[in-house]
Amino acid sequence: MNIKYILAAGFFCFLSGFDAVAQSAFDLYSISQTDLKGTARFMAMGGAFGALGGDMSVINQNPGGLGIYRSSEIGVTFDWNIKNTTVKAGTASSKVKDTNFNFNNIGYVGSFQTGISALPNINWGFSYSKTASFARRYGGVMPDLRNSMTNFVANQSYGWTAEELGAVAGGYNPYQESSAPWMSILAYNSYLINPYGNASDGTYGGLFNKATTGVGEFEVEERGQVDEYSISIGGNACDLVYWGATIGITDLDYSLYSYYGESLRNADVAYRVGENEYVGAGDAAWGLENFFRMSGTGVNFKLGAILKPVNELRIGVAFHTPTFYALKSQYYANTSYAFHSYDPMTTSDIEGDATTDEGYVGETNFDARTPWKFIGSIAGVIGGRGIISFDYERVMYDGMSVSYDRWVDPDVRQNVKQYFQPSNIFRIGGEFKVTPQFSLRLGYSYQTSPMTEDIVNDRVDVVTAGTTLSYSLDDKIQHVTAGLGYRYKAFYLDFAYVYKERQSDFHAFSSEESVPLPPLANVKDQNHEVVFSLGFKF
Repeated sequence: MNIKYILAAGFFCFLSGFDAVAQSAFDLYSISQTDLKGTARFMAMGGAFGALGGDMSVINQNPGGLGIYRSSEIGVTFDWNIKNTTVKAGTASSKVKDTNFNFNNIGYVGSFQTGISALPNINWGFSYSKTASFARRYGGVMPDLRNSMTNFVANQSYGWTAEELGAVAGGYNPYQESSAPWMSILAYNSYLINPYGNASDGTYGGLFNKATTGVGEFEVEERGQVDEYSISIGGNACDLVYWGATIGITDLDYSLYSYYGESLRNADVAYRVGENEYVGAGDAAWGLENFFRMSGTGVNFKLGAILKPVNELRIGVAFHTPTFYALKSQYYANTSYAFHSYDPMTTSDIEGDATTDEGYVGETNFDARTPWKFIGSIAGVIGGRGIISFDYERVMYDGMSVSYDRWVDPDVRQNVKQYFQPSNIFRIGGEFKVTPQFSLRLGYSYQTSPMTEDIVNDRVDVVTAGTTLSYSLDDKIQHVTAGLGYRYKAFYLDFAYVYKERQSDFHAFSSEESVPLPPLANVKDQNHEVVFSLGFKF
């Protein structure tokens, strides 16, 4: 049974409020990720360009490479991306394929010859780059459930009375007049959790018991990107030290759609006999849809330098500040449910749908800070025909933060340190000139997981925002790259092929001692990207 199709058609309303849409550590991580993006030459060499320069991509990596330029340049880059995502959950598996065509990069570098030996040239650059793409879509079925999200929510709802959670038509609004978690309110009004005994006790039960069996179903779709507009300046000191600085203005648009539903047999469902409501054995089918969007602008700064002690050796270093974002978020959630009791005295099944704070429209404004980045590089020039280059990058994911009116949220800050650790990126790339006009390139990139051992091994409770209880833990990310380049007088044409592999674990909700064994699925992304750049030097 495809649970998604039990969802009733209805409208969804945007809403905000601190308790509903306060950002989580995972929201920060989502918008802090970058990808291997740049010119085809840059990508063909695995992004290992921190000590090289002379390529437009250095504006956003090591602006010290801007000082290498001795002439002006204009260039543009496009890519064609095929994304394959495989999901495995227990014995079930599924595959999703997506294809898109993107405009990646356009830029200009100008060079001014000073005639001064100590400062032979000063260069400047302007570029537009897509530094990150969030496009990702996956889903699947989780067979043989051992637990239910409703039991998790019931446990999290302890202490809140039924009167505090229940909406009164034309009167009390728990979303606005109570500080209870929005997921608890939504679940209570959807009969996903039901009070035990006296409703004033604040104790609830979910749908799953020892005799319950069933399957889960989920969908996740991420969309959006980060566009960066960069202004750079660089120079050359005595043909020994090349320096540069970049200011980047970013435009972020991120959206997340998620769905999770369950189809259960022998569940603890609500049912009616006459005017009275009871809880007993029955069938349950329910689904939860969430939509979350963040958008806004940010600014960052990059400083870099390249040292060339001899013509055959170059050493590079670069520092990237966090991107300081001013953002807004919008959010809504909807549940649909259908319960059938086995009690022969049942007069009617319970079914319907509920929307978070129906009719309320608004948005949340906040500030966010992404990680610091540090890059060290070394490159060798071999016989004037070959290049080999190594990069090491450290991304300080444990330094992310979110603030409201300049007040840093301490809970999110603590969660960031519990969930995330610095990630290390290793890159190697090579280029060989077969002829003065024709070049071959290879590269490889490996990024370690930013997740701490505590969260990977379920030693910490995971806090998410609003009614989105699912989250994903990324493992390693690697790129294998290759390409070729052709030069004809002042024109150049470069091609690159990039294979990206990423693995992650999808969790429908967090685990805890009283609610073990949450649904889990392994997600594997295999992306194939063809990139081409066209440029002119003058």
